Amino acid sequence: MLRRVGVVLAALLVLSPATAVAATQSPPDTIDLPAGFRPEGIAIGRGSVAYLGSLADGDIYRVDLKTGSGQVISEGPGTPSVGMKIDECGRLFVAGGVAGTGRVIDTRTGAVLESHQFATGTTFVNDVTLVGGSAWFTDSNNAVLYRLRNGQVTNVPITGDFVQGTGINANGIAPTPDGKALLVVQSSTGLLFRVGFDGVSKRVALDYTLTNGDGLLLSGRTLYVVQNRLNTVAALRLDRGATSGTLETTVTDPRFDVPTTVASLGNRLYLPNARFNTTPTPETPYTMVAIPRP
Repeated sequence: MLRRVGVVLAALLVLSPATAVAATQSPPDTIDLPAGFRPEGIAIGRGSVAYLGSLADGDIYRVDLKTGSGQVISEGPGTPSVGMKIDECGRLFVAGGVAGTGRVIDTRTGAVLESHQFATGTTFVNDVTLVGGSAWFTDSNNAVLYRLRNGQVTNVPITGDFVQGTGINANGIAPTPDGKALLVVQSSTGLLFRVGFDGVSKRVALDYTLTNGDGLLLSGRTLYVVQNRLNTVAALRLDRGATSGTLETTVTDPRFDVPTTVASLGNRLYLPNARFNTTPTPETPYTMVAIPRP
């Protein structure tokens, strides 16, 4: 019996250092995505799991942020998956880009729960946010928001200060800190707008121009704005009603390669590199990078 106890104790002593290393091992700072994937949107759900969409074919890729391992959980329709958000029920809301669509995907099974045709012709459904029991989608080619609530779609024209111009217009979208309106960045002008649920917009007074503004992330009264082709994340401090804001800091990283949007987990921000300056091929490598939350 004593000999057996000694053998067990010796085994525990051998295993303990490895176990301790595994317990303290940090999650990866750079995560490889499938070759040719062309990521654009990201959403982070429960259990340190992120979901990314493919511009190439609309596939949805799930990745464990603790290990970096992942797999496709929902095959795309052959058209893009762009911005996305996940709700508390594990439903992933996905903007469909040039297809003019919005999809709702069950992240547990990968099944498409809903698919809606918001627009046809010249359209680019770019991003989505969840607020007030509705999903709100932007269209970069049209001055309109698409509101999805209980399976029903309502077109909400953007009026007021927002002026539709050439290039990429309404892009990233997020709620205001008080949850009573929406924030929309106009990529072509670098302006930020507070848009009411009725579509009436008011320019947010900022001391910084959001050139190439793309994905938005609200955390308290801090708004993170990804400036894609500048390889920069800007952090703005907003007032509660989002009528004005000041620049707190900008962050860049040598691993950035045209990041498009941002999601958070703990004290980290995660950004997919869309690599818009690189001609995409089926073999082109893509990554997602993590940076400390500024």
